[in-house]
Amino acid sequence: MRENPFNKNIREDQYFNSTDFREMTARLVRLSEIRGVGIFTAPPGGGKTYVLRCFAHNLNPNLYQMMYICFSTVSITEFYSQLCTALGVERSQRKSTMFMNIQERMYSMYKEKRRPLILAIDESHELGASILKDIKMIMNHNYDSVDCISLILLGEPHLNNELQKPVHEALRQRITIHYNFEGLSYDETEKYILHKLDAAGAAHNILGEGTVAAISGYARGNPRLIDNLMTDVLTLGAQMEKHVIDTDIVLAAMNNQQLG
Repeated sequence: MRENPFNKNIREDQYFNSTDFREMTARLVRLSEIRGVGIFTAPPGGGKTYVLRCFAHNLNPNLYQMMYICFSTVSITEFYSQLCTALGVERSQRKSTMFMNIQERMYSMYKEKRRPLILAIDESHELGASILKDIKMIMNHNYDSVDCISLILLGEPHLNNELQKPVHEALRQRITIHYNFEGLSYDETEKYILHKLDAAGAAHNILGEGTVAAISGYARGNPRLIDNLMTDVLTLGAQMEKHVIDTDIVLAAMNNQQLG
């Protein structure tokens, strides 16, 4: 095995073509064409940020300008400041000034440069109600007659609950694309593991009987949990000089994960 195939530094060309990967990618392509707001939600480790990275990697920079921001909990002023930095416009002490500068830059990128902005905000479930409200206003261009940008909001599933609140009705009406990750099925879990082993030049027969079922039951379709568990599995297997991974090794790795 040339490397640990289950680390998070997977290249964009090594993606596993799961249902979630295909569905989100297709919707991202569509969103880039029609603009507007796209909402993509998944549990932590579901793989949404990786799909976005693959999409951005294949995006034509002559046609679009892609910007990615990952927020933790921020104030409305911090939100505007970070957005100004991402867009390359001057910050200000006044929110109203930053608002106007941001809108003008977005419209300029769309109208004059013919290279509309695709803005992705990760961890969007951390955004406060006031920020979500202002996002709606930022996207109001030319008497609300044109969508200048594609806005991608990525977050955990409870982002959907937040957007159902009456205060976000106007933003919710702007959502043109919406996708919730389903997670890997049992068959996809097996194919995902084998796909990763292939990438590292490992043989499929290192997995003993029942190991995939045990891994699938533990991870419940979550790619990050699979990666973390398999990293422990391979480490323990090497330490024990095993040629085949059996369920005992998988159970020992599960114990390690739960203790960690």
